[in-house]
Amino acid sequence: MNFFFTLCFSFLFAISLSAQSFTGKVIAVKDGDTIVLLYEKKKKITVRLEHVDCPEKNQAFGYKAKQFVSIFCFSKNVKILSNGKRDQNGRLIAEVIYQNKNLGKELMKNGLAWHFKRFSKSKEYALLEIEARKKKIGLWQEPNPIAPWNWRDYKRKNTKIL
Repeated sequence: MNFFFTLCFSFLFAISLSAQSFTGKVIAVKDGDTIVLLYEKKKKITVRLEHVDCPEKNQAFGYKAKQFVSIFCFSKNVKILSNGKRDQNGRLIAEVIYQNKNLGKELMKNGLAWHFKRFSKSKEYALLEIEARKKKIGLWQEPNPIAPWNWRDYKRKNTKIL
């Protein structure tokens, strides 16, 4: 019986360590899906939005996505919800909440992001994308919107090395 309680406690402790929730002030908006926070007064952290992929800066609607994020949360205190995972660039992958609104979901509702299905299995984000597509909101009003991952692949393959 003692072993069972120890095992349960260890499991719950491990779960709590992997889940992170904290608040911070947004001090920079790098693009539509990446922000920089200041938390615990001095620490900076770069956060990559979970579940979404916004158009790149030079891509159609890239600037509008960045502008939307700036209006939504720049210089504001936001709540960060994360499982502690980081992407290949070391950015914390997280959801960003301000005034009980989820930034990623708001981007999706406004047609300023794709559901990043390669890394997210969220049915809610998938439905938000479908709704925005049906309503032809934001980037979905374009005749042939190019997903940011395809845009990045194209740019990588067509960059000439001198």
